[in-house]
Amino acid sequence: MRDRAAVEEQLARIRRGTVDVLPLEELTAKLRDGRPLRVKFGADPSAPDLHLGHAVALTKLRQFQDLGHRVIFLIGDFTGMIGDPTGKSETRKPLTREEVSANAETYRQQVFKILDPERTEVRFNSEWMDRMTAAEMVRLCAHYTVARMLERDDFAKRYAEERAIGIHEFLYPLVQGYDSVALRADVEVGGTDQRFNLLVGREIQKAYGLAPQVVLTLPLLEGTDGVQKMSKSLGNAIGIADPPAEIFGKVMSISDAMMVRYYELLTSEELGAMRQQIESGALHPMDAKKRLARAIVARFYDDATAQREVESFERRFQRRELPEHVIEFVYASAPARVLLPQLLTKSGLTRSNSEARRKIEEGAVRVGGAKVADMNFAVVPAETPEVVVQIGRRSIRRIIFSSEQRPRTRRLDFQSGG
Repeated sequence: MRDRAAVEEQLARIRRGTVDVLPLEELTAKLRDGRPLRVKFGADPSAPDLHLGHAVALTKLRQFQDLGHRVIFLIGDFTGMIGDPTGKSETRKPLTREEVSANAETYRQQVFKILDPERTEVRFNSEWMDRMTAAEMVRLCAHYTVARMLERDDFAKRYAEERAIGIHEFLYPLVQGYDSVALRADVEVGGTDQRFNLLVGREIQKAYGLAPQVVLTLPLLEGTDGVQKMSKSLGNAIGIADPPAEIFGKVMSISDAMMVRYYELLTSEELGAMRQQIESGALHPMDAKKRLARAIVARFYDDATAQREVESFERRFQRRELPEHVIEFVYASAPARVLLPQLLTKSGLTRSNSEARRKIEEGAVRVGGAKVADMNFAVVPAETPEVVVQIGRRSIRRIIFSSEQRPRTRRLDFQSGG
């Protein structure tokens, strides 16, 4: 049995950055018991890479681990083949088992950039769902009603608009709930878009004679555009496995308002003190943002790599080696070697390869700050994932080589830290 002060201290850390703790009194009681809690987080391997949006939940899970609790990272290889339609107005295409397996393997490699392996169980819900008989599935379905299922916002909207709802979609929240039975979860963590599913888990656990889990929901992190939910498909994501230069640069490009939100959801730093320092002028917003970018790179790589990115940024932007406004170009699906004329044209610095060759002959091209007059000069993306290329003083591109399918450009403004 923990004393009141210790429980209150844990609650304060756990509740930071959360939207809901349902019900709070049950979490308090569970913490007071003093035993390590089993904290569940499920992720469907619907895409091969995790990003900072996922890291919000992983950061919360790590806080539970630091408080002595055990995390169950559940990979929904079975539910991934059903397809959760959360936030969608139509049925989402389910994944094949092969797609799920490939994506799941990358999840296993990436989660331990944040989680403590010693306090983590990695589980797959196919462990029990593949063994469930048809009769057992029918009994599971009997524990919930269609009327209750239609309380879910996206189902209710589609039903009202006479849009198709597949029967298999009703199985998703039921199976997610049964996962909590199989894992005997005390707490389940998820985004606000998962609130309905998490609460279904409480009901399913009760139906199977277990104490219901506490539901803890977290906000959905906006991407680098500051508007839409972070998503690889929207091009506004910062990937956990992105190169360190790309992570650092993307964090530095977010707005000052978003910086505070990233601090709250992705770090344990005391926000009140930081806000006071910024308001008093003791801390410049750009310096606060550099501290954030450094912390995120260090988490996914190491301190030495993070410090190199700080120094690189300061050399290029704060010591006036580059202007404060730069166009970033994401070079998608680049070949193993990219010749300089092709690089200039592809990134929009020149209109044609012939113009690019002329600029190179004139000695007007710099790569990474060094003048390059060799027509056969090439960049190897595997060795140099990010490079700054310029023609003259004003035509500059920060080029990032990426596995994305489509190239894209955007303006980066470093003038006031965001």
